[in-house]
Amino acid sequence: MKQYSFLFLFVVLMSMVGTKAYAYDIAVKNTDGVTIYYNYINDGKDLEVTNESRYQGTVVIPEEVIYKNRTQKVTRIGKHAFYECSDLTSVTIPNSVTSIGYEAFFKCSRLTSVTIPNSVTSIGDHAFDRCSGLTSVTIPNSVTSIGYEAFFKCSSLTKVTIPNSVKSIGEGTFLYCSGLTSVTIGNSVMSIGRYTFSSCYKLTSVTIGNSVTNIGGSAFSHCSSLTSVNIPNSVTSIGGSAFSGCSSLTSVNIPNSVTSMEYNAFSGCSRLTSVTIGNSVTSIGDYAFDRCSSLTSVTIPNSVTSIGYYAFIKCSGLTSVTIPNSVKSIGGSAFSGCSSLTSVNIPNSVTSIKEGTFSGCSSLTSVNIPNSVTIIERYAFSECSGLTSVTIGNSVTNIEEYAFDGWYLPVVISLIENPFAIIGKTSDYRTFSQNTFNNATLYVPIGTIDKYKATDGWKDFAHIKESDMSGINTVETDNSEISRYSLIGNILSSPTKGINIIKMKDGTTKKVLVK
Repeated sequence: MKQYSFLFLFVVLMSMVGTKAYAYDIAVKNTDGVTIYYNYINDGKDLEVTNESRYQGTVVIPEEVIYKNRTQKVTRIGKHAFYECSDLTSVTIPNSVTSIGYEAFFKCSRLTSVTIPNSVTSIGDHAFDRCSGLTSVTIPNSVTSIGYEAFFKCSSLTKVTIPNSVKSIGEGTFLYCSGLTSVTIGNSVMSIGRYTFSSCYKLTSVTIGNSVTNIGGSAFSHCSSLTSVNIPNSVTSIGGSAFSGCSSLTSVNIPNSVTSMEYNAFSGCSRLTSVTIGNSVTSIGDYAFDRCSSLTSVTIPNSVTSIGYYAFIKCSGLTSVTIPNSVKSIGGSAFSGCSSLTSVNIPNSVTSIKEGTFSGCSSLTSVNIPNSVTIIERYAFSECSGLTSVTIGNSVTNIEEYAFDGWYLPVVISLIENPFAIIGKTSDYRTFSQNTFNNATLYVPIGTIDKYKATDGWKDFAHIKESDMSGINTVETDNSEISRYSLIGNILSSPTKGINIIKMKDGTTKKVLVK
């Protein structure tokens, strides 16, 4: 008998798993006939609304309740008070209420309007989560905090003003509010949490108050209609993926107050044409401007010391970039796929060219690798099909596989005095393409040609010439337009391809590499 009793109890308990059980202290019927359930709070002094029924239609919560000749104030909308009341259409909250609890109106899908009185100071986590019919909400000046995902997936909500009283906005507060078109954030808000406005696809404008110091990760990610945003001078950090996928954003000004710009910050902003980076930014994070295909130019301020991996990858419209001497490291594939980039300066502060840094920069015509660089990693300049000459600094001690592979490089200038082995043309992992080894001219310092001819990889170059490398000027010419030589002054003699000593009108001479 005991065995059957235990089995019966087990079945009953299992049937309760996944359901919400509510308890209430009193039930009082309003004058309109609607019964509302309450719990005693604050040692029985006040009441909170609780859920013990399927509330529907219009519900008016009274400010005071008289029960058994005792009058008590309603001061709180309790946890789960109207949870999944899918037939609830409107609610009136009295001025006596100071807080709206956790999941208070969760999944009230037909709730179209709610008036939050000036007495409310906090809106709890998930308070209006998935209220898909809610078209408008007024957040009063009394509110100081809005909880985690408080308005998550309120897809009919079109406009929100966050008052100056609010100091914090929880993570994902308006996440997936796909109908939201405009947002005004009050001047007291100090932080915009992660995913706060993420995937608000119709959001076209946002005003950020001047007290915000941090824009959290993915705060505005995938706001695909956002055309402009003003980041105030109070902001010091822009979180990872903060504006990623904002495909309509055309310009952005990052103020001088910002010191860090994390990974993916503006990734996928395909219409972004210009960006101003403030002079306090010290690092540009990984993938920061990944696939910003309309970006044509960018100036990196002297404050920046590092450019992250893939920072400008596939910025196919980027034609020029200025990298200051403050930059000590450039991440792998930082400019990979920047097919319109015609020139780039690598500052003397950089010590290594990382894997794939400039791979696929098909419009790049010449590169000077400074003497500070010690290693050129694999794929660093692979598939740079427009590159016609490269100068390798004298401190390089290692050039890895495929570094210059994938196209014909006509001129290679090496300033290295003591050549080291590189991977030759017969290997599948060769440093230069076979065509480069067979047809390019390798210029080496005077007195080193025998060393190069005896060193693995370098000896595979069919054409090696010694030259004095000091004071070389590079000129692009087809030898048919003498006027183009004005790049280096008024030239008296017509140069030929290679390194030339050119006599100038003033009697001086210049060394010129003609390509």
